[in-house]
Amino acid sequence: MNWENIAGQENLKKLLRESITENRVSHAQLFVGKEGYGTLPMVLAYAKEILSQENEHAASKVEHLNHLDLHFSFPVFTDNKNSLSKNKFEEFREMILASPYASYDDWTAFLESENKQLFISADEIDDQNQKFALKSFEGGTKILIVWRADKMNIAASNKFLKFLEEPPAKTIILLTAESTNDILPTILSRTQVVEVPRIHDEDLGIYLKKKFSVSEEKSREIIHEAQGNLNDAIKLLNSGDKSNEFEKLFVQWVRDAFMVKKKPEYLRSIIIWAREIAGWNREKQKNFLNYCSEIFRLALLQNYQSENLVYKKIDANGFNWAGFSKFISGANIENILEEINTADLHLTRNGNPKIVWTDLGIKLSRYIHKST
Repeated sequence: MNWENIAGQENLKKLLRESITENRVSHAQLFVGKEGYGTLPMVLAYAKEILSQENEHAASKVEHLNHLDLHFSFPVFTDNKNSLSKNKFEEFREMILASPYASYDDWTAFLESENKQLFISADEIDDQNQKFALKSFEGGTKILIVWRADKMNIAASNKFLKFLEEPPAKTIILLTAESTNDILPTILSRTQVVEVPRIHDEDLGIYLKKKFSVSEEKSREIIHEAQGNLNDAIKLLNSGDKSNEFEKLFVQWVRDAFMVKKKPEYLRSIIIWAREIAGWNREKQKNFLNYCSEIFRLALLQNYQSENLVYKKIDANGFNWAGFSKFISGANIENILEEINTADLHLTRNGNPKIVWTDLGIKLSRYIHKST
């Protein structure tokens, strides 16, 4: 990953480069931000430049993720009583080379492990300790990249803390995480935290036009919806038929929710709707939740005469966008979005999707008629 291939983040790239040229590279750094903001691409570009300063031939090896002094730890599931990331490295390498902005959910889907818990284990930390006890293959710096360090379990965190406190000579540890909430305070106190902000809309637009030749109108819609997340932007760009599917199911949900108040038999339709969505993989279900949240927000803007901010409307299948928007107001938007966020949380924690979606589907019928 080259610096120039990273979308935006010019200030951060400048700071990282300067830390190398001025010999101020901290031995342990934690990059905090969503994967779609560029945490891993930033770390890979950083590692590439550090190793290239010592050996000019290192660059191509890092780009292909096969440099012998560049090591990776990442969440995996237990397989035959074994949970070492090296057993899934080829899959991880394939995903990252194809999509360096890929998320944890993408990784879960890539492994087809939606119903398994992925984590970084104590055995994984022991394995890395053994690797770093050996001399560097090229005689220079050894780098460990821990992708999604917030997925370490307690036992792994405690062992990793010892590794941080007494790292081998000429070792650099680069961690990534979405937030610091699930990382031990003692680990945080021993790392230099680097905040990776969302990508500026202008930079996101430039990247989409350069890499995908996106039209101005399409770019504007994607930028609004992606909220500075390049991974989400690319998915939106490639969604195609999925967007039509999401639109159709959203319209069905809203119509059934409206009818339930007068005709309780429409509950059956909501249950069938929930079962259909529950059959998708978890990533697609979470994407649909994000889609629903955005449509409700846009309807609220429409209702409050902020039409210049409404970059997308639903007008297919005879759906009355203006009429629907009148029912979304300050009286119910908070409840609706809270229920969607709760559903997202339950799916993340492997809740039963049929129950999650049925519960969410029915609750909309309660809030949609709530007046100011």
